[in-house]
Amino acid sequence: MKNMFITLLLLAVFLSGCASGNQQNDSLPAEEKITAHPAVADEPENNDSLSPEEKITDHPAIPDEPEKDEEAGDRNYQRENGSVVYFTEDISPEGLLAVYQALGAEPQGRIAVKITTGEPPNSNYLKPELIKDLVQSLDGTLVECNTAYGGRRGSNKYHMQVVEDHGFLDIATVDILDADAEISLPVIGGEVLSENFVGANFINYDYYVVLSHFKGHQMAGYGGAIKNISIGIASKAGKIWIHSGGTRTSGGISGNQHDFLKSMAEAGKSVSDSLDGNILYINVMNQLSIDCDCNGRPAEPDMHDVGILASFDPVALDQACIDLVAAAPDSETLMKRINQQDGIITIIHAAGIGLGNREYTLVNIDD
Repeated sequence: MKNMFITLLLLAVFLSGCASGNQQNDSLPAEEKITAHPAVADEPENNDSLSPEEKITDHPAIPDEPEKDEEAGDRNYQRENGSVVYFTEDISPEGLLAVYQALGAEPQGRIAVKITTGEPPNSNYLKPELIKDLVQSLDGTLVECNTAYGGRRGSNKYHMQVVEDHGFLDIATVDILDADAEISLPVIGGEVLSENFVGANFINYDYYVVLSHFKGHQMAGYGGAIKNISIGIASKAGKIWIHSGGTRTSGGISGNQHDFLKSMAEAGKSVSDSLDGNILYINVMNQLSIDCDCNGRPAEPDMHDVGILASFDPVALDQACIDLVAAAPDSETLMKRINQQDGIITIIHAAGIGLGNREYTLVNIDD
């Protein structure tokens, strides 16, 4: 039904109260605690298997939250004003072009389109037939980096074979940014990182169009624009650096979870700062599995497709996607994945260090 999901979001935002009984994450400061945002009245508990320090509920309060009515329970919050996020329900080549054009961007010079090429055999990456018209209208080069976990995309040779097998070479030139070397970008105002390691070819482009498949993620909770400019543009060693909270560049992708989530925000800010405004972001909300496109055998999506969103602000964009998921009636498993991994910390920290704005105005271009 047209605009059904925007209606759901607006209802969720303006309802005076939401169901009680969600548990709060006591490991977070008071101003970062999450307020309830259930999709349905009888939503089951998400966090029964978690330890107390891991528990988190669905929806973060904005910093200047109003006083709460204790009898009504925690309230939802408006996110009006702030950054503009454009939305369409039309998940098609035409819809993708339309939401991009709504931004009114005028990229100049060499244009990189950052994608995820998708782990074989059956990941839910954005298919070439969906993105072809946009990429070719920009005369863009598809860019990606090698993975740090092995798999079929862990080396130049095998990664380029995946690129060919998945049909990306049929629509554009593809550049593996860390094929030969890496460079360091400074992190300004970081709490965890002071530098970020990206593929050396990153500097060969004048403008970046960050085209992300929004979905769940096994480690980050969710993957969207912020992850695509942090882990996605990081070199192999840089990925390990982010995962480990800046403690090492080899030895596997493990480390303190909250440091990892904050490191993604800080690495993303280093990329954004280096481009000085020459970047925009598009999230496609389809095939909403709880698993990332780095998983070649992801869980089957059990939530409906939502649409495509675009913004110049990656924080507002990811926040809008989270809000749309939380407002949907069939989002239980995806919200559980996001909550289990404390995924919202990335957005909270990204806003705190100045990467973007959690407040936004959602503009439906289908109206």
